[in-house]
Amino acid sequence: MVCDTHDIRQITVPVVSDLSSAAVGDRVAICGAIYAARDAIMPRILSAVRDNSTDDIPMSIKGSAIMHTACSPSGFGPTSSNKEEIESAMGELSQAGVVLHIGKGAIKQETVDDISKYGALYIVVPPVSALLQSSLLSKKLIGFEEEGMEALYELTVKDMPGVIAAARGVSIFQSGRICPEDIHQNNCHD
Repeated sequence: MVCDTHDIRQITVPVVSDLSSAAVGDRVAICGAIYAARDAIMPRILSAVRDNSTDDIPMSIKGSAIMHTACSPSGFGPTSSNKEEIESAMGELSQAGVVLHIGKGAIKQETVDDISKYGALYIVVPPVSALLQSSLLSKKLIGFEEEGMEALYELTVKDMPGVIAAARGVSIFQSGRICPEDIHQNNCHD
């Protein structure tokens, strides 16, 4: 799948390209299959990673994107990524191969550092279901059906908007870090 945007960093999932030049503040358009998982599912995915039983979950971890969301008949939208069940899993999931964590809100510097060790990015998306719904090409329930709308879904999206909020140890939420001309060199001032 090819993204249709210009002047925006295009990221196709599963991620096979080098994202080392991605910087905090970059606008992105995400295309491809992303996984919808939040409070009920993140601990289950993490447990499978810890037990080396990822073959038991219906998703491919390597190069994947996990959006912190549930799916309902009316759409999907990000939940707060700083919930304990979500944020505490992000480092280990990055180590296992998750490349994009998609959600909303500030995450701890410790989490920023953890995901950065493995080249993963944290992307915030607008919490506007109608906007995100326009990017949705398909939605498929793939696991943990008993969790209802918090079950594991595979969403195929095209040009889903977002902004890189954490990369290479830098967070957009740090005071004084919003300076796009300098952020690529990681030399913003407070």
